[in-house]
Amino acid sequence: MKKFIVSLTESSKIALSALWTNKMRALLTTTCIVIGIVSVTTMNTITDGVDRSFEESMDMLGRNVVFVEKWPWGFGGEYKWWEYRNRREMRLEYADQLEELVSSATNVSASADRNTSVRFQDKSAENVDFVGSTSSYFQTAGLNIEEGRVFTEEEENRAARVAILGAGVAETLFENIDPLNKQIRIQGQRFTVIGLLEKQGNFLGLENMDNRIITPIKSYGTIYDLRWGIQLSVQFPDKETLQEGEYEVIGAMRQIRGLDPMEENDFAINQAALFEQEFQGMKIAIYGIGIFLTGLALFVGGIGVMNIMFVSVKERTREIGIRKAVGAKSWEIRLQFLLEAIVICLIGGVLGVILSVGITQIINQFFVAYLDWITVLNAILICTAVGLLFGYLPSSRASNSDPIESLRYE
Repeated sequence: MKKFIVSLTESSKIALSALWTNKMRALLTTTCIVIGIVSVTTMNTITDGVDRSFEESMDMLGRNVVFVEKWPWGFGGEYKWWEYRNRREMRLEYADQLEELVSSATNVSASADRNTSVRFQDKSAENVDFVGSTSSYFQTAGLNIEEGRVFTEEEENRAARVAILGAGVAETLFENIDPLNKQIRIQGQRFTVIGLLEKQGNFLGLENMDNRIITPIKSYGTIYDLRWGIQLSVQFPDKETLQEGEYEVIGAMRQIRGLDPMEENDFAINQAALFEQEFQGMKIAIYGIGIFLTGLALFVGGIGVMNIMFVSVKERTREIGIRKAVGAKSWEIRLQFLLEAIVICLIGGVLGVILSVGITQIINQFFVAYLDWITVLNAILICTAVGLLFGYLPSSRASNSDPIESLRYE
């Protein structure tokens, strides 16, 4: 064991000395390794970021919730919009009827929304998602209050002009001012701020969920028509209940709509599972493209390392002969050149990880990416594996060379 450690130390010194002597060549050799590592880490940071963003986004959408709407969510396949447009709209009173008919539901809410502008004194926020909802919407949508309170059922029934702000709207309109009990203007009407939502971020890395305002749905109805655009949300205790509850909701809606047994549903049942199916397909596509590009870059980089190592072995043939003549074993020669190949790859790996940190920050400005220590560790392990794989043949040639012929080499 002691002999192995001594040989490992000496081989490492010789390998590092050889690399230092040919600094430019070693650096150029690492270029393809750098590209490969940047590819693999970028792929991992994007998929990890999408995974984390997806889980957070499903919380924003509402867990164990069935959404009843006029329009189905369109993911792939033929979207028969010409049929859906003729369906009857959802109505506000359906929420109370569903609550009575669907016994397994824990919460039922109704909501509608429009984009609008909001003003406070001389400041304004544009394209704000203005949501009108029933008081149970905060449970079905999984929303938490950071400060203040939600509106009550009594405020909802009398169309009280109160509002709860998303974090983004609060920052835009109030900056260093406490928003609570301040009055904002929406379409010329005054609303009193009674609460602030917890910061949520972007939905699937795209839509800003903090850029919204929530008011009682009847207050919303004094500004915008409630005869169209209403979404009903039915929440269940867990996923097992959700599966059975979906059929219960369908039956209840058919009863509410007065549909005959032979008539098709004139409403859509949507749920988060549709996003999950679409997400898995997108994730497989990202992985497939990423693995191909990464594998190609690392293969090209590995070939480059192998080529340079063969050149290095050829140039140092006499050195190999001298080492063998003074008693160096074949495995020690092999270890020396393997370490040299691994070090070249590790240098490329370190440079690639450093570049990936910057690239991750850039990606986060437009999409989602997350770089963790496991990704960095994987990059280092991949570099080591590439060095071992592509450095083996050159190191074997060096270790199997005849010492007498090597000493004769000029």
